[in-house]
Amino acid sequence: MKIKQFGYSADNLGYLIYGEKEAMAIDGGAVENILSFIREKNLVLTYVVNTHSHGDHTVGTRRLSEASGAAFLDNKTVREKKAIPLADSTIAVYHTPGHTAESVTFHVNDLLVTGDTLFNGTVGNCFSGDLKGFYHSIKYLLSFPDDTMVYPGHDYIKDSMAVAKRIEPKNQDIDRFLAGYRPDRIWSTLADERKINPYLRSNEPAVIEFLKKQGLPVHTEYERWESIMAID
Repeated sequence: MKIKQFGYSADNLGYLIYGEKEAMAIDGGAVENILSFIREKNLVLTYVVNTHSHGDHTVGTRRLSEASGAAFLDNKTVREKKAIPLADSTIAVYHTPGHTAESVTFHVNDLLVTGDTLFNGTVGNCFSGDLKGFYHSIKYLLSFPDDTMVYPGHDYIKDSMAVAKRIEPKNQDIDRFLAGYRPDRIWSTLADERKINPYLRSNEPAVIEFLKKQGLPVHTEYERWESIMAID
C-alpha cells in the first residue's frame, strides 16, 4: 500500500491510502486534488473516513463521497470495525482518545495516520479533557518500531520545534530535524519523535530540569506528562 499526502486550508493534511486499484481517503478536505489524483492513477475510491469529527477534518467528506461514489464510514463504524480491508491489504484502526474522545489512528504497513493525536514534534490539544486517556494513547503509539512513519493531521513543525527548543535548547536533534523540513511532505519517524518531541521525552534530564524551573510536578512520568501539557 502507498500513501499520498494532500495539504488544504492553512495547514491541514489529508491522505489517500491506495493499492493498484483501490483507495481510501482520510480527512479528505482537498477534494478536487484527491479526485484528480484518483483519475490520474485510475483508482476506485472505496472508502472515505476521518480521524475525528472536528470540522476542519470532515469539511470535504460528503463532497468527496458523493463525487466518487465511495462509502463513507463514520467514526463509530471504523472504531467498531477495528480493521478496514482494502485491495489485498488491511488497514488497522486504533482508538486513540485524547484530542477528542473518538479520535482514531490508521495503521498500514510501516505508517501511522495519526490525525490530531500525534504531530511531528508535538501532540494535539486535549479537548476531550481526558489527559490520562491521551497519555495512554501516546504510549500505545510509541510501542511501534522506530522506523514507523508518522503522518499527522496538520503541519505544525516550525511551531512545535520552537517549543521543543525552548524546553531543550541544547538538543541538536531538533536543529537537524528542522533543517530537513519540507512543506510538501510532512512526516517523521517514531525514532525522530523520541529525539525531538518534548511530550515523548519526559524522562530526559533536560526536560525534567525545565519543568522543575517552571515549578511544575515531576515526580512520576504521568505527572511530567501533565506538566508538559500545561506549558503555554
